[in-house]
Amino acid sequence: MKKSRTGAFAQYLQKQWHQGGLLSTLLTPFSWLAYLWVAAKSYLYRTKLKTVYRAPCPVIIVGNIYVGGTGKTPLVIALVQALRKKGFTPGVISRGYGVNIGPEARTAFGADASASQMGDEPSLIARHVPISVHPQRQRAVEKLLATWPATDIVISDDGLQHLKLQRDIEIVVQDNRRTGNGKLLPAGPLREPTSRLKQVDFIITNLKSTPLNNFQAEFAHEIAMSLEPVSLTHLVTGQTITAQKFIEEHKNQPMAALAGIGQPDRFFATLEQLQLTISQTIPFPDHYAYTANDFKAINAEIILMTSKDASKCRVLTDSRIWTVNVEPHFSNPHFFDLIEEKIRQLPLYSSN
Repeated sequence: MKKSRTGAFAQYLQKQWHQGGLLSTLLTPFSWLAYLWVAAKSYLYRTKLKTVYRAPCPVIIVGNIYVGGTGKTPLVIALVQALRKKGFTPGVISRGYGVNIGPEARTAFGADASASQMGDEPSLIARHVPISVHPQRQRAVEKLLATWPATDIVISDDGLQHLKLQRDIEIVVQDNRRTGNGKLLPAGPLREPTSRLKQVDFIITNLKSTPLNNFQAEFAHEIAMSLEPVSLTHLVTGQTITAQKFIEEHKNQPMAALAGIGQPDRFFATLEQLQLTISQTIPFPDHYAYTANDFKAINAEIILMTSKDASKCRVLTDSRIWTVNVEPHFSNPHFFDLIEEKIRQLPLYSSN
Protein backbone atom coordinates (compact mmCIF):
# COMPACT_ATOMS: atom_id res chain seq x y z
CA MET A 1 0.00 0.00 0.00
CA LYS A 2 2.83 2.38 0.86
CA LYS A 3 4.49 1.79 -2.51
CA SER A 4 1.25 2.42 -4.41
CA ARG A 5 0.59 5.63 -2.46
CA THR A 6 4.12 6.81 -3.17
CA GLY A 7 3.68 6.04 -6.84
CA ALA A 8 0.34 7.80 -6.97
CA PHE A 9 1.77 10.93 -5.36
CA ALA A 10 4.73 10.89 -7.77
CA GLN A 11 2.31 10.76 -10.71
CA TYR A 12 0.26 13.60 -9.21
CA LEU A 13 3.38 15.69 -8.70
CA GLN A 14 4.55 15.07 -12.25
CA LYS A 15 1.16 16.20 -13.54
CA GLN A 16 1.38 19.36 -11.42
CA TRP A 17 4.89 19.99 -12.73
CA HIS A 18 3.74 19.57 -16.30
CA GLN A 19 0.34 21.27 -16.32
CA GLY A 20 0.24 23.30 -13.12
CA GLY A 21 -2.48 23.10 -10.48
CA LEU A 22 -3.30 23.75 -6.84
CA LEU A 23 -0.21 22.13 -5.33
CA SER A 24 2.07 23.91 -7.78
CA THR A 25 0.42 27.22 -6.96
CA LEU A 26 0.80 26.68 -3.22
CA LEU A 27 4.49 25.86 -3.66
CA THR A 28 5.24 28.84 -5.91
CA PRO A 29 6.64 31.10 -3.11
CA PHE A 30 9.29 28.45 -2.44
CA SER A 31 10.17 28.53 -6.14
CA TRP A 32 10.78 32.26 -5.82
CA LEU A 33 13.30 31.49 -3.09
CA ALA A 34 14.92 28.93 -5.38
CA TYR A 35 15.14 31.56 -8.09
CA LEU A 36 16.87 34.00 -5.74
CA TRP A 37 19.37 31.30 -4.76
CA VAL A 38 20.14 30.47 -8.40
CA ALA A 39 20.52 34.15 -9.29
CA ALA A 40 22.78 34.83 -6.30
CA LYS A 41 25.02 31.86 -7.09
CA SER A 42 25.30 32.91 -10.72
CA TYR A 43 26.20 36.46 -9.69
CA LEU A 44 28.94 35.29 -7.31
CA TYR A 45 30.67 33.25 -10.00
CA ARG A 46 30.06 35.75 -12.78
CA THR A 47 31.68 38.56 -10.78
CA LYS A 48 34.47 36.22 -9.62
CA LEU A 49 33.58 36.67 -5.97
CA LYS A 50 33.72 32.88 -5.95
CA THR A 51 36.62 31.17 -7.69
CA VAL A 52 36.18 29.08 -10.82
CA TYR A 53 38.36 26.09 -11.68
CA ARG A 54 39.82 26.15 -15.19
CA ALA A 55 40.81 22.67 -16.40
CA PRO A 56 43.95 22.49 -18.59
CA CYS A 57 41.86 21.16 -21.50
CA PRO A 58 38.44 21.95 -22.99
CA VAL A 59 35.36 20.97 -20.97
CA ILE A 60 31.97 20.05 -22.42
CA ILE A 61 28.98 19.96 -20.07
CA VAL A 62 26.08 17.62 -20.89
CA GLY A 63 23.37 18.51 -18.40
CA ASN A 64 19.74 19.47 -17.95
CA ILE A 65 17.54 21.98 -16.18
CA TYR A 66 14.60 19.56 -15.80
CA VAL A 67 15.15 17.46 -12.69
CA GLY A 68 15.43 13.72 -13.30
CA GLY A 69 16.38 11.67 -16.32
CA THR A 70 16.19 13.18 -19.79
CA GLY A 71 18.52 10.83 -21.70
CA LYS A 72 21.97 12.31 -21.14
CA THR A 73 23.92 9.04 -20.88
CA PRO A 74 23.40 7.76 -24.46
CA LEU A 75 24.36 11.21 -25.72
CA VAL A 76 27.54 11.26 -23.61
CA ILE A 77 28.58 7.86 -24.96
CA ALA A 78 27.84 8.88 -28.55
CA LEU A 79 29.77 12.14 -28.06
CA VAL A 80 32.76 10.20 -26.76
CA GLN A 81 32.74 7.96 -29.81
CA ALA A 82 32.33 10.89 -32.21
CA LEU A 83 35.20 12.86 -30.65
CA ARG A 84 37.48 9.83 -30.88
CA LYS A 85 36.79 9.58 -34.61
CA LYS A 86 37.74 13.25 -34.90
CA GLY A 87 41.13 12.66 -33.29
CA PHE A 88 40.45 13.63 -29.67
CA THR A 89 41.14 11.57 -26.56
CA PRO A 90 38.12 12.21 -24.34
CA GLY A 91 37.53 11.40 -20.70
CA VAL A 92 34.37 11.78 -18.63
CA ILE A 93 33.66 13.07 -15.14
CA SER A 94 30.48 12.53 -13.13
CA ARG A 95 29.05 13.12 -9.69
CA GLY A 96 28.37 9.47 -8.92
CA TYR A 97 24.74 9.82 -7.89
CA GLY A 98 23.65 7.54 -5.04
CA VAL A 99 27.18 6.49 -4.08
CA ASN A 100 29.20 7.75 -1.12
CA ILE A 101 32.40 8.53 -2.98
CA GLY A 102 34.46 9.80 -0.05
CA PRO A 103 37.25 12.42 -0.11
CA GLU A 104 39.11 10.97 -3.12
CA ALA A 105 37.73 10.72 -6.63
CA ARG A 106 37.21 7.21 -8.00
CA THR A 107 38.19 6.20 -11.53
CA ALA A 108 37.29 3.31 -13.78
CA PHE A 109 37.61 2.14 -17.37
CA GLY A 110 36.30 -1.13 -18.74
CA ALA A 111 33.58 -3.70 -18.31
CA ASP A 112 34.47 -4.40 -14.67
CA ALA A 113 33.39 -0.95 -13.44
CA SER A 114 31.03 -1.49 -10.51
CA ALA A 115 27.73 0.35 -10.21
CA SER A 116 27.92 0.04 -6.42
CA GLN A 117 31.30 1.81 -6.40
CA MET A 118 30.83 4.34 -9.20
CA GLY A 119 27.08 4.76 -9.66
CA ASP A 120 24.92 3.15 -12.34
CA GLU A 121 25.40 5.70 -15.12
CA PRO A 122 29.19 6.11 -14.56
CA SER A 123 29.66 2.32 -14.57
CA LEU A 124 27.88 2.17 -17.93
CA ILE A 125 29.91 5.05 -19.37
CA ALA A 126 33.12 3.43 -18.09
CA ARG A 127 32.61 0.58 -20.55
CA HIS A 128 33.38 3.09 -23.32
CA VAL A 129 35.76 5.68 -21.86
CA PRO A 130 37.84 6.50 -18.75
CA ILE A 131 35.69 8.14 -16.10
CA SER A 132 36.38 9.89 -12.81
CA VAL A 133 33.68 10.37 -10.20
CA HIS A 134 33.36 12.91 -7.40
CA PRO A 135 30.72 15.48 -6.32
CA GLN A 136 33.41 18.17 -6.50
CA ARG A 137 34.10 18.22 -10.24
CA GLN A 138 37.57 19.75 -9.82
CA ARG A 139 38.70 16.68 -7.90
CA ALA A 140 37.19 14.46 -10.56
CA VAL A 141 39.01 16.32 -13.36
CA GLU A 142 42.35 16.29 -11.56
CA LYS A 143 42.13 12.55 -10.86
CA LEU A 144 41.04 11.84 -14.44
CA LEU A 145 43.99 13.72 -15.92
CA ALA A 146 46.44 12.22 -13.43
CA THR A 147 45.27 8.68 -14.22
CA TRP A 148 44.91 9.15 -17.99
CA PRO A 149 47.28 12.03 -18.90
CA ALA A 150 46.61 11.63 -22.63
CA THR A 151 43.08 12.98 -22.11
CA ASP A 152 42.71 16.18 -24.12
CA ILE A 153 39.02 16.93 -23.66
CA VAL A 154 36.71 16.40 -20.67
CA ILE A 155 32.99 15.67 -20.88
CA SER A 156 31.01 16.32 -17.72
CA ASP A 157 28.03 14.00 -17.37
CA ASP A 158 25.62 16.41 -15.67
CA GLY A 159 27.03 19.39 -13.75
CA LEU A 160 25.36 22.23 -15.63
CA GLN A 161 24.64 23.89 -12.28
CA HIS A 162 28.15 23.18 -10.91
CA LEU A 163 29.40 26.68 -11.75
CA LYS A 164 32.75 26.21 -10.06
CA LEU A 165 33.82 24.20 -13.11
CA GLN A 166 34.62 26.48 -16.05
CA ARG A 167 33.13 25.12 -19.27
CA ASP A 168 33.68 25.75 -22.97
CA ILE A 169 30.56 24.14 -24.43
CA GLU A 170 27.19 23.58 -22.76
CA ILE A 171 24.67 21.03 -24.02
CA VAL A 172 21.26 20.78 -22.37
CA VAL A 173 19.27 17.57 -22.84
CA GLN A 174 15.50 17.70 -22.44
CA ASP A 175 12.67 15.40 -23.49
CA ASN A 176 9.05 15.75 -24.59
CA ARG A 177 8.23 17.40 -21.28
CA ARG A 178 10.54 20.28 -22.23
CA THR A 179 10.28 22.75 -19.32
CA GLY A 180 6.99 21.50 -17.85
CA ASN A 181 5.01 24.29 -16.20
CA GLY A 182 8.06 26.55 -16.41
CA LYS A 183 8.52 26.90 -12.63
CA LEU A 184 11.53 26.15 -10.48
CA LEU A 185 11.53 23.46 -7.81
CA PRO A 186 9.42 22.66 -5.86
CA ALA A 187 6.46 24.23 -7.71
CA GLY A 188 7.87 23.01 -10.99
CA PRO A 189 10.52 20.62 -12.29
CA LEU A 190 13.26 23.11 -13.14
CA ARG A 191 16.64 23.60 -11.51
CA GLU A 192 17.15 26.88 -13.36
CA PRO A 193 14.85 29.39 -15.11
CA THR A 194 13.80 28.70 -18.69
CA SER A 195 15.91 31.69 -19.77
CA ARG A 196 18.95 29.48 -19.17
CA LEU A 197 18.16 27.64 -22.39
CA LYS A 198 19.02 30.77 -24.38
CA GLN A 199 22.54 30.79 -22.92
CA VAL A 200 23.67 27.25 -23.73
CA ASP A 201 25.33 26.19 -26.99
CA PHE A 202 22.95 23.36 -27.89
CA ILE A 203 19.58 22.05 -26.75
CA ILE A 204 19.03 18.37 -27.50
CA THR A 205 15.37 17.33 -27.28
CA ASN A 206 15.07 13.59 -26.71
CA LEU A 207 11.87 12.58 -28.46
CA LYS A 208 9.59 9.83 -27.29
CA SER A 209 7.69 9.19 -30.49
CA THR A 210 7.68 12.22 -32.81
CA PRO A 211 9.57 11.50 -36.07
CA LEU A 212 12.70 13.61 -36.42
CA ASN A 213 11.55 15.13 -39.70
CA ASN A 214 8.35 16.42 -38.05
CA PHE A 215 10.14 18.10 -35.14
CA GLN A 216 9.31 21.73 -34.48
CA ALA A 217 12.23 23.47 -32.75
CA GLU A 218 11.58 26.30 -30.30
CA PHE A 219 15.16 27.61 -30.48
CA ALA A 220 17.62 28.07 -33.34
CA HIS A 221 20.20 25.97 -31.48
CA GLU A 222 17.76 23.14 -30.69
CA ILE A 223 18.25 19.70 -32.26
CA ALA A 224 15.98 16.69 -31.92
CA MET A 225 17.32 13.29 -30.89
CA SER A 226 15.74 9.85 -31.05
CA LEU A 227 17.16 6.70 -29.47
CA GLU A 228 16.93 3.76 -31.83
CA PRO A 229 17.53 0.14 -30.78
CA VAL A 230 20.40 -1.33 -32.78
CA SER A 231 21.36 -4.52 -30.91
CA LEU A 232 20.66 -6.62 -27.84
CA THR A 233 23.07 -8.23 -25.40
CA HIS A 234 22.40 -11.37 -23.40
CA LEU A 235 23.31 -10.48 -19.81
CA VAL A 236 24.67 -13.87 -18.73
CA THR A 237 26.69 -14.87 -21.83
CA GLY A 238 27.54 -11.42 -23.15
CA GLN A 239 26.38 -12.40 -26.64
CA THR A 240 25.38 -9.39 -28.73
CA ILE A 241 23.18 -9.70 -31.81
CA THR A 242 21.53 -7.18 -34.09
CA ALA A 243 18.01 -6.07 -33.36
CA GLN A 244 16.83 -7.69 -36.60
CA LYS A 245 18.37 -11.06 -35.69
CA PHE A 246 16.86 -10.88 -32.21
CA ILE A 247 13.42 -10.30 -33.71
CA GLU A 248 13.84 -13.24 -36.07
CA GLU A 249 14.94 -15.60 -33.31
CA HIS A 250 12.72 -14.55 -30.40
CA LYS A 251 9.65 -12.71 -31.73
CA ASN A 252 7.27 -15.52 -30.72
CA GLN A 253 8.48 -15.80 -27.11
CA PRO A 254 6.58 -14.16 -24.23
CA MET A 255 8.44 -11.01 -23.19
CA ALA A 256 8.43 -8.49 -20.36
CA ALA A 257 10.21 -5.17 -20.16
CA LEU A 258 11.40 -3.22 -17.13
CA ALA A 259 13.06 0.13 -16.68
CA GLY A 260 14.45 1.96 -13.66
CA ILE A 261 15.18 5.26 -15.38
CA GLY A 262 13.80 8.79 -15.13
CA GLN A 263 11.11 8.14 -17.75
CA PRO A 264 10.41 4.38 -18.09
CA ASP A 265 7.70 5.04 -20.68
CA ARG A 266 10.36 6.38 -23.02
CA PHE A 267 12.12 2.99 -22.99
CA PHE A 268 8.85 1.15 -23.51
CA ALA A 269 8.12 3.42 -26.49
CA THR A 270 11.56 2.58 -27.89
CA LEU A 271 10.68 -1.11 -27.79
CA GLU A 272 7.67 -0.43 -30.00
CA GLN A 273 10.14 0.18 -32.82
CA LEU A 274 11.14 -3.50 -32.60
CA GLN A 275 7.51 -4.57 -33.12
CA LEU A 276 7.77 -7.17 -30.38
CA THR A 277 4.87 -8.42 -28.29
CA ILE A 278 5.55 -7.17 -24.77
CA SER A 279 3.03 -8.69 -22.38
CA GLN A 280 4.22 -6.81 -19.28
CA THR A 281 5.94 -3.46 -18.73
CA ILE A 282 7.31 -2.81 -15.26
CA PRO A 283 8.53 0.67 -14.23
CA PHE A 284 10.93 1.06 -11.31
CA PRO A 285 12.22 4.24 -9.64
CA ASP A 286 15.25 5.91 -11.20
CA HIS A 287 18.56 4.43 -9.99
CA TYR A 288 16.70 1.43 -8.52
CA ALA A 289 18.95 -1.24 -6.95
CA TYR A 290 17.73 -4.59 -8.30
CA THR A 291 17.81 -7.91 -6.49
CA ALA A 292 17.01 -11.43 -7.67
CA ASN A 293 13.62 -11.20 -5.95
CA ASP A 294 12.52 -8.48 -8.37
CA PHE A 295 12.55 -11.02 -11.21
CA LYS A 296 10.90 -14.01 -9.55
CA ALA A 297 7.35 -12.81 -10.16
CA ILE A 298 7.95 -11.93 -13.83
CA ASN A 299 6.25 -14.57 -15.94
CA ALA A 300 8.09 -14.28 -19.25
CA GLU A 301 10.71 -16.17 -21.23
CA ILE A 302 12.60 -12.98 -22.04
CA ILE A 303 13.09 -9.83 -19.96
CA LEU A 304 14.23 -6.68 -21.75
CA MET A 305 15.94 -3.81 -19.92
CA THR A 306 18.03 -0.71 -20.54
CA SER A 307 21.82 -0.70 -20.46
CA LYS A 308 21.66 1.46 -17.34
CA ASP A 309 19.54 -1.14 -15.55
CA ALA A 310 21.79 -3.94 -16.74
CA SER A 311 24.83 -2.25 -15.18
CA LYS A 312 23.30 -3.09 -11.77
CA CYS A 313 22.26 -6.65 -12.69
CA ARG A 314 25.57 -8.17 -13.82
CA VAL A 315 25.84 -10.32 -10.70
CA LEU A 316 22.46 -11.91 -11.42
CA THR A 317 22.31 -15.23 -13.22
CA ASP A 318 18.85 -14.88 -14.73
CA SER A 319 19.30 -16.17 -18.30
CA ARG A 320 16.10 -14.42 -19.45
CA ILE A 321 17.60 -10.93 -19.31
CA TRP A 322 18.58 -9.09 -22.50
CA THR A 323 19.89 -5.54 -22.68
CA VAL A 324 18.59 -3.25 -25.41
CA ASN A 325 21.42 -1.16 -26.86
CA VAL A 326 20.42 2.14 -28.45
CA GLU A 327 22.11 4.75 -30.61
CA PRO A 328 21.06 8.39 -30.90
CA HIS A 329 20.00 9.87 -34.22
CA PHE A 330 19.70 13.63 -34.71
CA SER A 331 17.50 15.94 -36.76
CA ASN A 332 20.74 17.68 -37.74
CA PRO A 333 23.12 14.93 -38.91
CA HIS A 334 26.03 17.37 -38.60
CA PHE A 335 25.59 17.86 -34.85
CA PHE A 336 28.97 16.37 -33.93
CA ASP A 337 30.66 18.41 -36.66
CA LEU A 338 29.22 21.54 -35.03
CA ILE A 339 30.71 20.42 -31.72
CA GLU A 340 34.12 19.96 -33.33
CA GLU A 341 33.85 23.37 -34.98
CA LYS A 342 33.26 25.04 -31.61
CA ILE A 343 36.18 23.14 -30.06
CA ARG A 344 38.54 24.16 -32.87
CA GLN A 345 37.54 27.81 -32.34
CA LEU A 346 38.68 27.78 -28.71
CA PRO A 347 41.85 29.81 -27.97
CA LEU A 348 43.74 26.59 -27.22
CA TYR A 349 43.38 25.54 -30.86
CA SER A 350 42.80 28.75 -32.78
CA SER A 351 46.14 30.16 -31.63
CA ASN A 352 48.01 27.21 -33.18
